Amino acid sequence: MNIDDETLYALSQRVGSLLLDRSQMLAAAESCTGGWVCQCLTEVAGSSRWFDRGFVTYSNEAKRELLGVEESILVEQGAVSEATVRAMTAGVLRNSQADCALAISGIAGPGGATVGKPVGTVWFAWQRRNGDCIARREWFDGDRRAVRRQAVALALQGILDLYAGDGP
Repeated sequence: MNIDDETLYALSQRVGSLLLDRSQMLAAAESCTGGWVCQCLTEVAGSSRWFDRGFVTYSNEAKRELLGVEESILVEQGAVSEATVRAMTAGVLRNSQADCALAISGIAGPGGATVGKPVGTVWFAWQRRNGDCIARREWFDGDRRAVRRQAVALALQGILDLYAGDGP
């Protein structure tokens, strides 16, 4: 899938408009995307009115220290797992004033693949404060940049989907 910068900017603008209309704030935790989601969001002028903060938790140590992801989750299920991204969103909500959170952890390549987790495996989670956490796994094709770009787009679309059908 070919996702260009204009697509990412348009998604970021839509996320911002949605949150601004609801007077809500977003925070994000990123691993394999290394802050790219936050960069896209803050590219939108006025994003400080709806974007609270980002956590780039690339290492397992950062996931534990900044977000409170339990060591047992990382050891037993790995950093690229449903349990990890769910714990990441919970940590974002615990450590911010945001009304909703997203988390991403994956294997962008070219190395890092394990049995059952090939390059391109990315886990996502989205959660509204006091709401259920929604987690999803995807497998993306392409090189490291392509995998990361697709992950950013899906993370942003996930916020829109989280609020779909929800009035202001």
